[in-house]
Amino acid sequence: MSGRRSRQSAGSTVPRITDDQIIELVSKLRQLLPEIRTRRSDKVSASRVLQETCNYIRSLHREVDDLSERLSQLLTTVDADSPEAAIIRTLIM
Repeated sequence: MSGRRSRQSAGSTVPRITDDQIIELVSKLRQLLPEIRTRRSDKVSASRVLQETCNYIRSLHREVDDLSERLSQLLTTVDADSPEAAIIRTLIM
C-alpha cells in the first residue's frame, strides 16, 4: 500500500489512516463476512474483502427491505387495534 496514506500534509490536523490500520480493518471485515469466513484459504486480497463487504451490505439491505415489506403486508391483515399490530408497527419504525 502507498505510504501517502500515513503522511500528513503541511498544516493538516486530520490524522491519516496508516497501512497497518487498513490491514487490521480489512482483517476485521474478513471475520464478519460469511462468504469469506467459510473459505478454507487464508489468502484473500483486500480488494476481494472490500468487494464482498459491499455485496454483503447490499444483500442485508435487500433482506431488510423484504422483511419490512412483509411486515407491512402483515399489518394490513391484522386488526389495527390488536397487540400484534402494535408490535408490527414498532418493528417497522
